[in-house]
Amino acid sequence: MPITVAQKTKILQIVNVFETGSTAGKYGSVTLLADGPKGSDGKPIRQITYGRSQTTEFGNLKALLQQYVNNNGLFAAQLTPYLSKIGKRPSLFTDTVLLKLLKDAGNTDPVMQKTQDVFFDQLYYQPAFGWFTTMKFTEALSLLVIYDSYIHSGSVPPWLREKFTEPVPKNGGDEKIWIQQYVTARHNWLANNSRANLRATVYRTQCFKNCISKSNWDLSQPVNANGVIVN
Repeated sequence: MPITVAQKTKILQIVNVFETGSTAGKYGSVTLLADGPKGSDGKPIRQITYGRSQTTEFGNLKALLQQYVNNNGLFAAQLTPYLSKIGKRPSLFTDTVLLKLLKDAGNTDPVMQKTQDVFFDQLYYQPAFGWFTTMKFTEALSLLVIYDSYIHSGSVPPWLREKFTEPVPKNGGDEKIWIQQYVTARHNWLANNSRANLRATVYRTQCFKNCISKSNWDLSQPVNANGVIVN
């Protein structure tokens, strides 16, 4: 069955809750996490994560802000000087002017909100949907699991797929068994990760495990996304 508009909306809402605690997403959300590239001490450095789906300073934040500037957003002129600095060391997480600009743009400028909607759809949802269709998945819950992997890990990591045996549907596998095994593998990876910030996100896979246990494959039932009920 094709993914309906209502199912896509619910998938986005659930992942928005995972990222910002709100079904609508918090476009001005700025968090500072020690999950950037490794510093001289071998530990991940702190970096800015921003927006409805929390893109990162050393990831795609520059690309998002470039689109916003190209769209002539209200804060475009003030953010333009930062385009040459974002993604380079040292991190800009201590730049209070930049942090306020990001918050104000996300919270008050419809151009930033629209830019984020288009940006996150192009960068994460469409690639996730492409993988979903190419591999012959059909269930809405499957797309939710795959999309969340793209948001959280940038893809469906091949090394994680090597931890279980079920083939993808394209290769003759059972879709529901594959999703269950993938969610279990990802859950175990998160729960036992050496990085505390990743261990803390195990609620994502627990949500999927709960959906599987309830056979909520079409996402027609309410979903408890980290304490927020998404209907």
